[in-house]
Amino acid sequence: MICAIKAGLAFAALAGAFLLQPSLRAQDNMKQDTMKQDSMKQDDMKHDKMQDDKMMHDGNAKTLETGKFHGKVHATSGRATVYQEADGKLVLRLTNFKTSNGPDVHVILVATKDAGDDANFLKSNTERLELGKLKGNEGDQNYEIPAGTDLTKFRTVSIYCERFDANFGAAPLEKF
Repeated sequence: MICAIKAGLAFAALAGAFLLQPSLRAQDNMKQDTMKQDSMKQDDMKHDKMQDDKMMHDGNAKTLETGKFHGKVHATSGRATVYQEADGKLVLRLTNFKTSNGPDVHVILVATKDAGDDANFLKSNTERLELGKLKGNEGDQNYEIPAGTDLTKFRTVSIYCERFDANFGAAPLEKF
């Protein structure tokens, strides 16, 4: 009798193991599918970034000016580069960009040689050209420069908080 009970328990354990295997395999397959989807999303993001980079570096766009960001009050880093596309359109590209987060932050071109963090350059008669709200406080991003902009006059890119009249950082532009 005890042998029959032991045999029954052993059989039940084996049956349970065989029944669990398909569900474990299904979970593994779901994990693999999720990992494939994540990988595909990352590949798509890399592809999008490569497309942006290709647009700027495959010979269709000419590098005109570039400069490195500096910031003391708000640590700001990265590079600002002005490209002229094959159709003549001007684009400002921020690369490896990072700055503080803030309210109402804009990207502007300023008609000065540089813009110190403590200089209130925008309250004077210094001319500026709005390129748009900052798209993000980290990462690569593009801003269209209006046609007819005189780049000999607008010599600095500024990350500017309009609400607090504060210059988060600036990148003086130099010919490439």
